[in-house]
Amino acid sequence: MAASPHSPNSTFRRLRGQRSPAEFAALVRRSAKEIGETVSCDARYIGRVESGEIRCPNYAYERVFLHMFPGRTLADLGFPPREAVRGRAAHRDPLSVPARHRPGPHPKESDVLRRAFMAGGSATVAAATLSLTLLGDTRRAAPARAGESEAAAVEDAVRQIRLLDDRHGADALYRRAAEPLRTAYALLDAGAARQSTEDRLHAGAGELAVSVGWLAHDSGRFDDARSHYAEALATARVAGDAGLEAHAFSNMAFLARDCGRSRESVRAAQAGRRAARSLGSPRLLSLLALREAGGWAGLADRKACEEALARAHTEFSRGEGDSDPEWMSFFGEAELESLEARCWAALGEYARAARHARRAADLQDPHFARNVALYTAELAGDLALAGAPDEAAWAGGRVLDLLAEVQSTRIRSMLSGTARALVPHQRSPRVGTFLTRHAAV
Repeated sequence: MAASPHSPNSTFRRLRGQRSPAEFAALVRRSAKEIGETVSCDARYIGRVESGEIRCPNYAYERVFLHMFPGRTLADLGFPPREAVRGRAAHRDPLSVPARHRPGPHPKESDVLRRAFMAGGSATVAAATLSLTLLGDTRRAAPARAGESEAAAVEDAVRQIRLLDDRHGADALYRRAAEPLRTAYALLDAGAARQSTEDRLHAGAGELAVSVGWLAHDSGRFDDARSHYAEALATARVAGDAGLEAHAFSNMAFLARDCGRSRESVRAAQAGRRAARSLGSPRLLSLLALREAGGWAGLADRKACEEALARAHTEFSRGEGDSDPEWMSFFGEAELESLEARCWAALGEYARAARHARRAADLQDPHFARNVALYTAELAGDLALAGAPDEAAWAGGRVLDLLAEVQSTRIRSMLSGTARALVPHQRSPRVGTFLTRHAAV
């Protein structure tokens, strides 16, 4: 029987059984991969479902839940009918805010997007990026005081941007994602009736600023990325949100490293670690240690880099926990290997870097096409500099295959560097084939 409005979803809680919320969230993520879906499920999300805060899951979660419990309907899982939930039409796109805050209905939009996702390819990116504008239109009058539905819309926008980036890369998403970000801050400026809602809006707007900053970062717009990360950091400081502050510093450290400002990268990572100490998340501390290691590698300080890498592995070995932030769903063993590979490459140990990059590519779930392309591009570059041109050309060819689906200036730039390094070996048939394909692209 469906849960009544604002009441706990006891049916869903019984289905979880003896598993902890974190264990059940991990099962949800694994089930999502089985059907080619991506959800950033964590213990907090499971708690929100069981408390009744999430009365109806978005379409991605709906598909995963029905896959996990075959033969059951949403009602069998304790959810009311989608059309019965206030502010949520039967075909509402999860990125859109309630109808009173957007100009005109888009009843068929989500169906178009789902068909595009099933078709794949560039049509997916075109349709999906268009949907990002549905969160709001800054040309309209400022909204009334925001409520829970607006806060939820901002949070859903963050999740959708991360999902699309995982699949397709940042280039096609960045400019479309700026509109939801402006609207999120307009909602924040309008204020909220409850402090809890305002806290959610601060956190959601800040996370959205980090996500849009990452899209700028990955598409080579470093100045824009720096501005968005600074905006997220300011939001975190105003709200007293240590988790958001740590996230902003983590990305700022990453950006500084990519811009060649290694000392700044170290300092940002250390600031992030100070912010994260009270959060109880070893995985977050592991990631920040890897960010710091990358900065030390850029400064050619091998000893400090190795110490930071050791801390990263120690924290990572503690495993996942309920306190891990939702945005860290990308951070698994593959990402750890990739970040370590970049450290050894910066220190000039390209063969060692290639071993870690190869493990990263092998460990990554093929569904995350962008990361597979990224790790394989790192492998190609490391192999080229390690004196293995034929292997590098093979890896570069794999990346070219993936670039039909992934749009990332960062990955293309890495591949161009590999091509330049392989020019002296162009008489090799494999290298020559790769260089010809790369030039054509």
